[in-house]
Amino acid sequence: MNTTTHAIHNFSAGPCILPESVLQQAADAVRDLDGSGLSLIEMSHRSKPFVAIMEEARQLVRTELNLPDRYEVLFLQGGASLGFLTTAMNFIPQEGIMDYAVTGTWAKNALKEAKRVGGAHALTSSEDTGFDRIPALPSHSEADFVHITTNNTIFGTQYQGDPEIDVPMVADMSSDIFSRPVDIEKYACIYAGAQKNMGPAGTVLYIYDRDHIGHTGRDIPSYLDLAVHAAKDSMFNTPPVFAVYTSMLTLRWLRDNGGVAAARERNAAKAACIYGEIDRNPLFNGFAETDSRSVMNATFTAEDEAHTAPFLAACEAAGINGIKGHRSVGGFRASMYNALPLASVEVLVEVMREFERTHG
Repeated sequence: MNTTTHAIHNFSAGPCILPESVLQQAADAVRDLDGSGLSLIEMSHRSKPFVAIMEEARQLVRTELNLPDRYEVLFLQGGASLGFLTTAMNFIPQEGIMDYAVTGTWAKNALKEAKRVGGAHALTSSEDTGFDRIPALPSHSEADFVHITTNNTIFGTQYQGDPEIDVPMVADMSSDIFSRPVDIEKYACIYAGAQKNMGPAGTVLYIYDRDHIGHTGRDIPSYLDLAVHAAKDSMFNTPPVFAVYTSMLTLRWLRDNGGVAAARERNAAKAACIYGEIDRNPLFNGFAETDSRSVMNATFTAEDEAHTAPFLAACEAAGINGIKGHRSVGGFRASMYNALPLASVEVLVEVMREFERTHG
């Protein structure tokens, strides 16, 4: 497998680490795309080369997630933050309801934006325990749709698979898209900012079931109407060409390295490595409840707060980047997206063990 050769072990929560081969190809394309004599970022988005790039990116999404024909694939802009409003406007009927599972900061923001549209309610929440867990969804909802945020980068929690509920789901999968296979038939829509597990910031992926679109009874502004973008093949306006191209390269890399099934196995091995050390080492405490732990973002704190700064210094000395936890949790956060090799996690574990030897 072609893994990264970064000198730095990059645990950043986002923008994400990318494969070295992808970085090299993307850098080359900025200078000259495939020997065309033109930079990727200066050629027309209507040119044959870029139209082919967009089509390949969309097709790779289809093949890697095994999408039925009725699902549309779009690469748009605005990130998941605009997606909060976009999905609400496209799926909540004027007289209907979308229930929201409030499991973290981004899920809370999604509900806030949806309330501007109307018909958005909290179905369940873990805010009372500091978002340290994923509360179980009921098997039944009276709503038209249920919205979930599949992985929470800040708190390090994640659904341990596709929930079982009797209404179609809308899911923000920004930080775990392509990390595992998905039962797509359970979802009316999936949206995901590229910068967590797919590419650089600048584009957001939408996958939606055409059977669930166009039934809200509301007048949707053109730019927020997913059907408008689908009719223009993701090019209703000028697309973010560099972000789409680099996402396409990452999807090629994913395909060539066994697809999402193989990614799930690699990610499980990395998670087992870090959580095993967190649970064994008396100097550290895991933040998330065990049955809600994220494979993408492991959050943990020092048993003694006085150890936080020296441990961060030890990580920096070992070439470990991006390990400082979000201010909402404190401590540490190890983000282990698809392109992060197991070897980097092993380096972090060795630093933890050495820190125990010197500070325990």
